[in-house]
Amino acid sequence: MTDDLSRHPAVARVLAALAERGLSPQVRYLPDAVRTAQAAADALGITPAEIANSLIFAAIDDEGAASPLLVMASGGHRVDTAFLAARLGLARLDRADPDFVRRHTGMTIGGVAPIGHPAPIRTIVDTDLEPFAHVWAAGGHSHTVFETTYAELLAMTLGAPHPVAGA
Repeated sequence: MTDDLSRHPAVARVLAALAERGLSPQVRYLPDAVRTAQAAADALGITPAEIANSLIFAAIDDEGAASPLLVMASGGHRVDTAFLAARLGLARLDRADPDFVRRHTGMTIGGVAPIGHPAPIRTIVDTDLEPFAHVWAAGGHSHTVFETTYAELLAMTLGAPHPVAGA
């Protein structure tokens, strides 16, 4: 794949959202899809912990209503949904199905970016990303990633910093 992916609708939304925030990060267009942190890390020559996975969950409140929650998690571990739900005062966090993800982000699983969604999504940014000088996030397509920082992730998503892997 080449940078012709910049014309893909989801990628174009992400690039526009980055530009609106005054950001022009290094964007990489990868020849193979990188749908996991390990695949992305292998393609970039970094560790999975340096991948900022964009994970969409259904945040279930005490009345049973579901709303999207974006968790920007380090690829170095799994999100502990019970731990995070308790920290956020939620009844529970459920893995979102592909339709829920697409409806709330306009993107498919494996390419969900931290920004560029149809509407703002409540976001948590994993504090385990903070020690890295740079991290990589999906750019709206499974062949597209961009370089950013922990501070930029917090700013661009208006996210809240939280540990996500439990104690």
